[in-house]
Amino acid sequence: MCGIVGYVGPRKVVPIILEGLKRLEYRGYDSAGLVYLLDGKVHKHRSEGKLANLEELMEDVDDGGSHIGLGHTRWATHGPPSEANAHPHSDCSGELVVVHNGIIENFDTLRRELTAEGHIFTSQTDTEVLAHLIEEYLDGDLVAAVQAAVRDVEGSFALGVMWSGQPDILVAARNQSPLVLGILEGRGCFLASDIPALLPYTRNIIYLEDQEMAVLRADGLEVMTLADGRPLEKEIHTIDWNAAMAEKAGYRHFMLKEIYEQPLAVLNTFRGRLEPESGVINLPEIGLDAAELRNLSRIFLVACGTSWHAALVAKYWLEKWVGIPVEVDIASEFRYRRLLLGPEVLVIPISQSGETADTLAGLRLAAKLGSKIISICNVVGSTITRESDGTIYTHAGPEIGVASTKAFTSQLTALFLLTLYLGQELETIERERRIEMARALVALPPIIEKELPRLQKDMDVLAADFSRSRDFLYLGRGENFPIALEGALKLKEISYIHAEGYAAGELKHGPIALIDREMPVLALVPQDRVYGKVISNVQEVKARHGRMILVGSEGDEALAEIADYAVYLPRINEELNPILYVIPLQLLSYQIANMRGCDVDQPRNLAKSVTVE
Repeated sequence: MCGIVGYVGPRKVVPIILEGLKRLEYRGYDSAGLVYLLDGKVHKHRSEGKLANLEELMEDVDDGGSHIGLGHTRWATHGPPSEANAHPHSDCSGELVVVHNGIIENFDTLRRELTAEGHIFTSQTDTEVLAHLIEEYLDGDLVAAVQAAVRDVEGSFALGVMWSGQPDILVAARNQSPLVLGILEGRGCFLASDIPALLPYTRNIIYLEDQEMAVLRADGLEVMTLADGRPLEKEIHTIDWNAAMAEKAGYRHFMLKEIYEQPLAVLNTFRGRLEPESGVINLPEIGLDAAELRNLSRIFLVACGTSWHAALVAKYWLEKWVGIPVEVDIASEFRYRRLLLGPEVLVIPISQSGETADTLAGLRLAAKLGSKIISICNVVGSTITRESDGTIYTHAGPEIGVASTKAFTSQLTALFLLTLYLGQELETIERERRIEMARALVALPPIIEKELPRLQKDMDVLAADFSRSRDFLYLGRGENFPIALEGALKLKEISYIHAEGYAAGELKHGPIALIDREMPVLALVPQDRVYGKVISNVQEVKARHGRMILVGSEGDEALAEIADYAVYLPRINEELNPILYVIPLQLLSYQIANMRGCDVDQPRNLAKSVTVE
């Protein structure tokens, strides 16, 4: 989950490290540190808390124009946030340093063995074990020492290693944790946990695979196998993001910017993939032919958090329009039960980053059991996409705010496209209906764009009333039940208000005991096929004096008579209501968190890319 940055080349390294860490702080912000070589000596600086603390520390430091170094921003696993536990970590001499993302599962055993050999530890982290382990094997060749050390390691890692004994190289290594390399012709080489850290300097990227390592020098890099050092030829990918896409662009927070980017994210995800006049859906990238599709007996959707909510919506779409049974699994539970998978089962992992550890582990098990894999992902070339038979990319651009917004709506868009495509190929959706739904999707981005400013003002009013609430209930039925779950997740993620989402019909089976005059209840009540049912559930809340917020269809005057607040949305094809109805819930969470003075983009205890189990 942590963020790693490294550079070797003719430019001054400290500004590059700090800039890169700014762009990776979404991955962790419990502590930060950097290290560089100057006149053959290692200079290490670390601080507890957010990156701003490290930046302030560095204001009084003369780095002497060093040209090689590493940086790290931490999401704490082993040991609480502190300066001592901040990366980089050193060996006994202090001349070998390591930054690490991942978890060393056998660190306790290794630590005891190394302590018995005389190594002295100064932190509680699993990472420090790596520094001492490499030191144990070091005999003049850093590359060989890293190769030998990781053979003793169980777990996941992305490593950046530097040693004063070889002052012109950085060594990088990867296993089950993301690491990318950047090349700037004649101006050095970079390593990082994620692409945004490299965008100000280069768009030419190499993805390290599991069990690969690289040696970075000012004039180029070499990639090789971690096991035996065999040279590898790696494809250079050109990233079509630019640095400005990862900036706030005048918005107060990344999250608000990304909420407002949703019309474009939805548009970019379906652009070029559907023909609204003919209803034809084009998804050649899924990698399955017609015979394989016809052989499908079940679909598994595997995801975590917000992506899991997208999967829950897709279950309604796929079963209704494709007629194939669908199971939705939380990725962290998926591989810990007996899985009845095989060639007739399609598994669809969903991940914004493409590096989510639990989702990736589920993908690998499903592939081992013979299932075909089509992933939904936002990051080109990420691990999940590379290990899938096919990928539907969401084209949302970089999402920096920890609480996902545009990634979610673009995932829903991709899953809706997949539904239409499967219905087309399996002939379960008539051409006229496909045309109708394709045109509805094409019409959606301008509707969202038009409604956003009004909805933000409406949510500002609600936030003023509800920002001091201790609890919240969200209700929905059908495709909007997962949106209730997503709304509750957003609120608890960034405002720290306890919130729960429920299927509205479940209210009387327990949660209704919580209803009183202090309990806010937000219900999604579009005039769809279950409208009457949800209104009945809402009346149950009203009868017990709950405070009601109803989000429903434009022109439904009955809502204003029932609710304390009624929020109206345009009438669209009801299949697409989940994409539209999540927007006010995102804005409400944002406005409440902002009003409460919370850190919207970097909520406590969370990180953007969950690359540990």
